[in-house]
Amino acid sequence: MPASSVLVIEDDPTTREVLRRYFTRAGLDVVEAEDGLQGLDAFARSAPGLVILDLMLPGLDGLDVCERIRRTSDVPVMILTALGSESDRVVGLEQGADDYVVKPFSPREVTLRAQRLLQRSVPREEAATVLADGDLLIDVAARRASLDGRELAMTSREFDLLAFLVAHPDQAFRRPELLRQVWGWEFGDDSTVTVHVRRLREKVEPDPSRPVRLETVWGIGYRYRRMGGPGG
Repeated sequence: MPASSVLVIEDDPTTREVLRRYFTRAGLDVVEAEDGLQGLDAFARSAPGLVILDLMLPGLDGLDVCERIRRTSDVPVMILTALGSESDRVVGLEQGADDYVVKPFSPREVTLRAQRLLQRSVPREEAATVLADGDLLIDVAARRASLDGRELAMTSREFDLLAFLVAHPDQAFRRPELLRQVWGWEFGDDSTVTVHVRRLREKVEPDPSRPVRLETVWGIGYRYRRMGGPGG
């Protein structure tokens, strides 16, 4: 299917109908599944550009579905959840989700967020822009990053966040500012940034518990510290 296709994995038929109507109006192709196993089967068959995933599914729950998708794909995943606590949202983000929306939600907001995720996941037809710092290389146009010659597996949001910070080395950014710059959110949960930084540290730091690239600026937020060396 084209990159503008969306797979909606949701057991509530009313929610699926509402999302299908809004997505279709926005020019998006929609595939639907009503439980986790059907969702994985539909994902394998349709290769969507975006997955909208309810957490509380019959049979195989949304967290398991997200984890299995992440084994083979970096397709953007937006979680729908009726669980509004920070810990519940963080668990979804730690499983590799790129975005989340708490029920009840605005269908228009979900559609706008879906469009932004789809736009960010499509490689741009432009001259290649490569960010380099030491053994870390980020090809912005191809949306690929490598460390010491090894390609890094990252979600769409993780890539966007890393590319933004590397493009602005040694600058400290507050979490709300990163939400605006990277997620395009004017408001949101700061823990979204915290979780994504933690996941990135596991991929680019020799010792994630003692980060040397993605530094915490206490009382502020985060900054990327330029390492220099070959390519930097």
